Amino acid sequence: MSRAERAARVVSRDEVSPETEVPANRRGLLFRVVTDQRVAFMMVGGVNTLLGIAWFALFQTLFGQHLGRYGYMVSLLCGYAASIICAFFLHRYLVFRVRGHFWLDLGRFTLVNCAGLGVNAVLLPVVVETTHWHPIIAQAVVAIGVAVISYAGHKYFSFRRDRNHGVDEVR
Repeated sequence: MSRAERAARVVSRDEVSPETEVPANRRGLLFRVVTDQRVAFMMVGGVNTLLGIAWFALFQTLFGQHLGRYGYMVSLLCGYAASIICAFFLHRYLVFRVRGHFWLDLGRFTLVNCAGLGVNAVLLPVVVETTHWHPIIAQAVVAIGVAVISYAGHKYFSFRRDRNHGVDEVR
């Protein structure tokens, strides 16, 4: 079988339904319950947001509160580092269900999350200093906003695949 025939076979086998956006043969445990990728992203994003808040709270409790007025920023950086690893695996295997290009996907995923970190690093001090909310509450509010806008970055950049060349090819 030639490469072109294999590619055509992969594309036909992995037909994408407009309603689900998930190839029929790529549906895992999560997609047995939820068939829409956007809903799955929100569910995994919600879990990851809670994990991120938990990481932040852990680091804030362990040392952020002892580092002075802006110790919460150190907690933010540590929390992001820990949650990027968790989030990558959750999104890769439960939402976007891609194979191959592990390191490229991880690099792209990290870039999208670093952009989110940049937005978070700008908004968190603004929220804390203007509202005088506790940093954990402020982080929860900011993290929800960052999670909502990250979907497009992950769908169209982090885990993008060219449908014309099969699920393992990158544009």
